[in-house]
Amino acid sequence: MSDTVQEQAMTDEKLRYDPLTIAFHWVTALLVVTLFALAESWGFFPRGTRHNLEALHISLGILLAAVLILRIVWRVSRGRRLPAVESQIPYWAAKGAHHLLYALLIGQIVLGFLFRWAQGETFTFFGLFAVPSAFPPDKAFAGTIGEAHDLVGWAIILLAGLHAAAALFHHYGLRDNTLRRMLPH
Repeated sequence: MSDTVQEQAMTDEKLRYDPLTIAFHWVTALLVVTLFALAESWGFFPRGTRHNLEALHISLGILLAAVLILRIVWRVSRGRRLPAVESQIPYWAAKGAHHLLYALLIGQIVLGFLFRWAQGETFTFFGLFAVPSAFPPDKAFAGTIGEAHDLVGWAIILLAGLHAAAALFHHYGLRDNTLRRMLPH
């Protein structure tokens, strides 16, 4: 390999996220889309199937909580930070959107736990262990929290959709390496 090609490969590698950051990104995206699809579709199924889909939603929500905690720990400790782009407005817009996505995801997880606890029901993680209710049931509180959980879910999907659209615009419109930085090697 020539020195120029080797230097370009090293530069490209420095401009990519590390494999664990990439994995956390795509696992989070898959979980968010699956959780949203489950919540929006279980009303079309009979009661028994709906209960199973809700149980799967809860288990995947707990998994999302664990992934998000690990992702944040990785990001603040060892995850690769890429250099800022030359134009500051897109940089800060992207940074703000990422921080808002993190805040919404954390809020959604907290709301999910509060919602289930306000319903007064124990919930399980794929049947492996139970998470008992933290406080007595409260139907009014459960209704309020349930509505907030729904609204935050839609906000996450809309913001994630904008995030994906921006990545596709960079890839196909601007023809830069923004999307490639988050694709597996």
